[in-house]
Amino acid sequence: MSNFNAPANIAESVISQVGVKKCQLGTMQLMILGILAGAFIAFGAQLSTRIMANVQDPGLSILLGGSVFSVGLMLVVIAGAELFTGNNLIFMSVLAGEVKFTKMLEYWFYVYVANLIGSLLLVWFMSQSGLVSGGVAAKAIAIAEGKVNLPSMQIFFRAIMCNWLVCLAVWLALAAHDVIGKIFGIFFPIMMFVASGFEHSVANMYFIPMGMVLSPETVSWSGMINNILWATVGNIIGGAGFVAFVYYMVFRKCAVPKK
Repeated sequence: MSNFNAPANIAESVISQVGVKKCQLGTMQLMILGILAGAFIAFGAQLSTRIMANVQDPGLSILLGGSVFSVGLMLVVIAGAELFTGNNLIFMSVLAGEVKFTKMLEYWFYVYVANLIGSLLLVWFMSQSGLVSGGVAAKAIAIAEGKVNLPSMQIFFRAIMCNWLVCLAVWLALAAHDVIGKIFGIFFPIMMFVASGFEHSVANMYFIPMGMVLSPETVSWSGMINNILWATVGNIIGGAGFVAFVYYMVFRKCAVPKK
């Protein structure tokens, strides 16, 4: 027996098990697990901000910030939660005819809203904790200002590359049979996307509102909406297109369940 799942086996698992089972969850389950995922990603985002604020070397700061952010997706995958970006892989089940397209959209909607609630919950907790002050507050504001001032097309393409890597992180986690394997499978793609400066819609549900709380005069509502909108569209293309669709086309003959 192999100590990891081959790509074709991962595709079969995503199509026949992961996507189908997720879309069978009740609305209350989806909302709770979605709120948890938003909070988990926000935990990673706040730690990334804190680390980068306290490391002076720019290269090391980016590397460490990306590294600690990966804990967020580890919590989502291993502890159990529902994250909009990673669940763009459900599109494989739609392509295989195992899940209706409308059901996938309904699932995405509830999870997306719940992720936003969970992210904002952490914004509130952190703002009340007294931990976002001094250099950490300055870094949080700088991150938010940078995101809301990005041109729309830059956000879009950064978001495509972001969720391409996020869904590959989930894919690699599904390859592993043990927790350590899942941790390593998640760590490197997530570290790569954060250190590269890509745009993650759910992470930005924490980064930008945190900046708005700290500096409402420089971090605007319109900038937040523009960023998260384009990041969301780009994330869908990156995850559903470059991972789910591409791997479905490659493995559909051996991965699609026999009727």
